[in-house]
Amino acid sequence: MLRVLAVDDEKPALEELLYLLRADSRIHSAEGATDATEALRRIGRALEAGPDGEDAIDVVFLDIHMAGLTGLDVARLLAGFARPPLIVFVTAHEGFAVRAFDLKAVDYVLKPVRRERLAEAVRRVRDLVVALREPQRAEQPAPAPETVPAGPGGGAEQIPVELGGVTRFVAVDDITYVEAQGDYARLHTAAGSHLVRIPLSALEERWASRGFVRIHRSHLVALGRIDELRLDAGATTVRVGDAELAVSRRHARQLRDLLLRHARG
Repeated sequence: MLRVLAVDDEKPALEELLYLLRADSRIHSAEGATDATEALRRIGRALEAGPDGEDAIDVVFLDIHMAGLTGLDVARLLAGFARPPLIVFVTAHEGFAVRAFDLKAVDYVLKPVRRERLAEAVRRVRDLVVALREPQRAEQPAPAPETVPAGPGGGAEQIPVELGGVTRFVAVDDITYVEAQGDYARLHTAAGSHLVRIPLSALEERWASRGFVRIHRSHLVALGRIDELRLDAGATTVRVGDAELAVSRRHARQLRDLLLRHARG
């Protein structure tokens, strides 16, 4: 279960966020801080205590606009530590998404916070904590799986995934996007997600011919599964099913050109 620190200098917003977090059964504890200085002090204690200490923090749900240090400033400072807590930004401003993901944020939640959207952010954090910090309890990902070609009877190419000691085969054509999680990758389909022990860069090279494109250091997307491309205040995002994913500046123009060519057939 997750140990959470929520940071927001607006007390009503902080109380609402804590209420929603504490109602989630995956949260062990959720404490609040009303400014960046207090947050950094608590995080410092957590890092000194170690991941099993009483003051440990798994993830910080962090507002961006605060008096003094901003949430982005806090994330930059934490990036200098060997094993900092994960970061989820919670903000009313859409325009910082690219910078947030460049700072390796796990998610970017817009205010007003919806319960369902926050639950998705908690799910992403929990999956990453399990995969990277508690490997003995994680899904058992197959080591560097190879794509399985279609057999004599036809059917799509597949990739083997393991869950609970059972190997299953996921059709590559069913994968909507892939999310980097350290040395692992999480394959997202309409039916769920699966963890495999292979870097995103390897899948990018392997699946380029199948229409998968890199949009960010953390995401590889099936071009034909993109439902919407949005440019807002200089930040580019795409919608893939229910997921909204940031597009980095270096990939934005190429992605727009590819989508136009794809739309023209």
